[in-house]
Amino acid sequence: MAHGLALRGTMIRASCGRGYSLNLNSNRLKSVPEFVSRFPNLSVLLLCHNSISDLPTQLQSLRHLTELNLGNNALREFPVVLSHLGSLTKLDLYNNKINVVSPDAIGNLGNLVVLNLNHNNIQRLPPEIGRLRKLQHFSIVDNKLEELPGEVGCLKKLSELNLTYNNLSSLPKQLYFCRNLIKLYAARNRLTNLPEGITALIKLRVLDVAGNMLSIFPVEFHLLHLTELYCDGNWLIKLEPVPLLPQPQMLSLKELAARLVLLEVRKKFSLIKLSLPHYPELNDLLSSSRCCTECNGPFLGTWVECVHFVSLQKEMNLRSWLTIPVRALLCSYNCFRAEGPCYYGVETK
Repeated sequence: MAHGLALRGTMIRASCGRGYSLNLNSNRLKSVPEFVSRFPNLSVLLLCHNSISDLPTQLQSLRHLTELNLGNNALREFPVVLSHLGSLTKLDLYNNKINVVSPDAIGNLGNLVVLNLNHNNIQRLPPEIGRLRKLQHFSIVDNKLEELPGEVGCLKKLSELNLTYNNLSSLPKQLYFCRNLIKLYAARNRLTNLPEGITALIKLRVLDVAGNMLSIFPVEFHLLHLTELYCDGNWLIKLEPVPLLPQPQMLSLKELAARLVLLEVRKKFSLIKLSLPHYPELNDLLSSSRCCTECNGPFLGTWVECVHFVSLQKEMNLRSWLTIPVRALLCSYNCFRAEGPCYYGVETK
């Protein structure tokens, strides 16, 4: 009896409120009631804490729906009918049993601002995730995600991304196109490195990479303006100096030629620079060049894997006594021995 009254009361409130909001949370529902589709002007539909395993096609009539909460149900797929609900700005699908995300369904939700897929069984996200150009908050905590598609770089408005407790071994470099990213949570994964170029995330303030397999942080990591960094439980390189004797630097002809061309390319007027477009193979080769951390000179092959140790408190103004290893790219032994930061060669075993 109480169950029936709860539904009736909810329906009346929706009618009196001109059909804008309907709360059917915690009603032990196994399916979405048929009367829900009778409210075409519905903007908010709350169905969490039920036992719903599928959504009826009739829901596609809710073209004005902006918020849908289906958390704590029994869904096994990302509902295809959602592809017709293009007005959605907030979608909660947490605590279900979803293992498949429909490319068509998620690709048609271009107005989404908030997407919560926490606590499911999702292994992969389709490339169509990149169509959510208005997405600002995306959380997919505690899934089985093995790879983050590069199309995530199309989410230009993304400000918060939570990937905690998944099976990610790497992050796509395209993620650094998300220049509005403020908070990035990637703790408790299997990350062995962070892609180079992280300083492109100029608005990043919170980074959580605790409980991974990181040994070193990317070049210029210490230039980020972080307010919070969590990196405990990694395999970070420790400072254990060993003698390194100076050795003659023998550069190959290929390396010498590449450095010469790279220096010419930097000039405003250069015959070599003008000729380069006619040599696509050479362009491809030079695309992997890097700049020396010490002298900023260009080079093709890393002279030796180096790090310098950064104090989080002194150099990044963080409330931590930790000292972390940051990769340094050096072009020569002279730069390795230059005055300034102490560089250490990384011993490979």
